[in-house]
Amino acid sequence: MAIRMIALDLDGTTLNSSGHVSEHTREVLEKAIRNGVQVVVSTGRCYTSIPAEVLSIEGLNYTISSNGAIITDLREDQVFYSNCVEHAAVRKAIQLVDEYGLTLEAFWGGRAYIDRTIYDFIRDGGIYNRNPEYVLSTRTPIEHIYKAMEENINRIENINICFPSTDRLEELKDIFMEIPDATITSSFRYNLEVGGPSTSKRNALETLIDRLGISREELMCCGDAPNDIEMIKFAGIGVAMGNAWGDTKEYADYVTATNDEDGVAKAVEKFVL
Repeated sequence: MAIRMIALDLDGTTLNSSGHVSEHTREVLEKAIRNGVQVVVSTGRCYTSIPAEVLSIEGLNYTISSNGAIITDLREDQVFYSNCVEHAAVRKAIQLVDEYGLTLEAFWGGRAYIDRTIYDFIRDGGIYNRNPEYVLSTRTPIEHIYKAMEENINRIENINICFPSTDRLEELKDIFMEIPDATITSSFRYNLEVGGPSTSKRNALETLIDRLGISREELMCCGDAPNDIEMIKFAGIGVAMGNAWGDTKEYADYVTATNDEDGVAKAVEKFVL
């Protein structure tokens, strides 16, 4: 059965290690779109953190953001689906982060917020296990983030909990996995992400293909991290990147080249074009 939709993770997948879409990947995706295939962004990033160069891909109509919490119709500039974090899960995440001396970021209204003290620490050269330039350019500093989360508790899309090391994450993982009424996943090696009880890229894609009259057999998904596994399993063709980590490759129908080797483009050329 021909592929009619391609869902693409961004970091470690469509974006190379420099955070850009290669010219070849762009050309291949735009060719697929011209051939009538829907290309959909499916990312853990919030909407405003999606790079302009991705949104400028000609013919891109939909984005799935915040790990499946939000679907945006780019043509109408309108959110038509949201699946936010439950109140109890928000409060439990705050309690655990505070108890164990960790930091968090919270997404709502399509933006990612970080406590100003953490933002300033990173800006001033403090050691952080993520790309400081990325954090500073995509996170909005806010005073008293816990208070702000409580004030916006009805619309929190995702909570990104940051750990100082993988060892610390493994030490505390089971505790955080017990957060009630939540989906817990990870998009990079030092974090856990808290979503709603049914929030996932898979569930968002299921909503979108139903809306567009596309079957799962006509869907191809590409990803590199644990938060991509459910959509990779769901797709007619699930593709893991050569640089995929965790158990991601084990659930894929095909392993393509790395994100620095135009792995997405090669998969699209193989299965779609």
